[in-house]
Formats: sequence, C-alpha cells, structure tokens
Amino acid sequence: MIFKAVGDRAPYPEHGVTQQRVWSTIAPRQVRLDLLTTTRATLDLRNLLDDDSTFFGDLFAHVVSWNGELYLETGLHRALRAALQGRTLIHARVLTLDPAGRPLIAPPPPRP
Repeated sequence: MIFKAVGDRAPYPEHGVTQQRVWSTIAPRQVRLDLLTTTRATLDLRNLLDDDSTFFGDLFAHVVSWNGELYLETGLHRALRAALQGRTLIHARVLTLDPAGRPLIAPPPPRP
C-alpha cells in the first residue's frame, strides 16, 4: 500500500492558509508515504508526467497534521512519482492544526 488511506476531500476544518508566502515559512521535512491520507482520489496524469510540474508552485508537497493524522493537501503527483520510483519518503511542508482547525504557525514575515 502506498498511502495510509485515500480520501476524496479534506476532513479537517478550513485552515485559511492559502498563500504560498505563508507555506514557505514552514520548513520542509521528510514524511513517510504510508502515513499519509490523500485529500483527493483522482489525479490528472498530465500533472504526474510533466517534467516542469513544480515550475510555478512549491517544490514541496503540502501536508496538514490534524488530530494525529497526516493529510496530503497538495502534491499528490509528487507522492505518486516518488512511489513509482521506489521511494517511501517525500519532502513536505507540514502545517499543524489545533483541534479547532486553527494553524499553529508563526505569522509570516512583514512585507518589505
């Protein structure tokens, strides 16, 4: 099994962290694929097979940690590519939410 489970939606409350600038304040770390539950059940193969799939986005997958579970919010194509290459880990930015769904991160740096 590649993932812990496959979901079709995010089971956690909306956290409001949508800006790449905020995600980039979270240091990436290695996450085991078999600990992740996906928040999408389908994938566009064009994204999976595209060599430049990270050109306009984050180089790291986005994972949400909520109530002791890890949910793959973005980066499903990266995770599947890693699995197809025989890897069991991916690098991801992990956003931790409190039980009420509020993000537990430092505020982003001020704009110049």
